[in-house]
Amino acid sequence: MKTHLFILLGSLLIAGCNTKDTKLQEARKAIAASNEIYFQAFVKGDSSIFIDRYAADCCIMPPGQPAICGPEAALEFFRTAYYKIGLRNGKFITTDVFGDGEEYVTEVGLWQSFDADNVMFDDGKFLVLWKKTDKGWKMFRDSFSSNHLSK
Repeated sequence: MKTHLFILLGSLLIAGCNTKDTKLQEARKAIAASNEIYFQAFVKGDSSIFIDRYAADCCIMPPGQPAICGPEAALEFFRTAYYKIGLRNGKFITTDVFGDGEEYVTEVGLWQSFDADNVMFDDGKFLVLWKKTDKGWKMFRDSFSSNHLSK
């Protein structure tokens, strides 16, 4: 009897771990797909692509300035990055994604920013808290900083 109970408990534990791993893998895939599209917003000059990466209740926390939060945050940040900074392309390099895959996961990585001549003008690191919404995984808290001292 004890052997059967031990096998049953072990099976349930393994099944629970597999479910968590599966959910985290699904989140990783969704994040990779979103990151693949992200900079197309700047290539095409289409803010709707950018806005769709974010949750409606997001906060974007750029270096050296207050957080931008709420439904207009993504549009405000896109306009600044596109028109004032001259961002036209970029790249994300995800180094880790962790969490339970249920409601939130955290992504850690590196980024690169390119201008209209495809010259890299900045790079740095980021930490994004992703939230599972009824529209899929969206950026909920986006914090990043440059690897370079500001001028």
